[in-house]
Amino acid sequence: MKPELDSQTRTELEAAAFRKLLAHLDERKDVQNIDLMNLAGFCRNCLSRWYQESAQEKGIEMDKESAREIVYGMPYSEWKEKYQNEATDAQKEAFQTGGGSH
Repeated sequence: MKPELDSQTRTELEAAAFRKLLAHLDERKDVQNIDLMNLAGFCRNCLSRWYQESAQEKGIEMDKESAREIVYGMPYSEWKEKYQNEATDAQKEAFQTGGGSH
């Protein structure tokens, strides 16, 4: 049964779910962005872009790096250095054949 939710409660639940998604992705640094793109059609960079776009729709100035730091929990350059691996040929091929498109 789908409960009737007022706008404020719905927003609070969505925000809580988003925070849990970010925490889950933070715990799974082994899952590369290309894997997310190939399987689900979005990645951490997509989330940060959507966050930035939502901020801008509210009149809040936010650059790409600031939005990425919110999603990654650290500067993107630092995350890449620590956790991003070179994509395998199989990952690249899957991406090119329809797994994802940024």
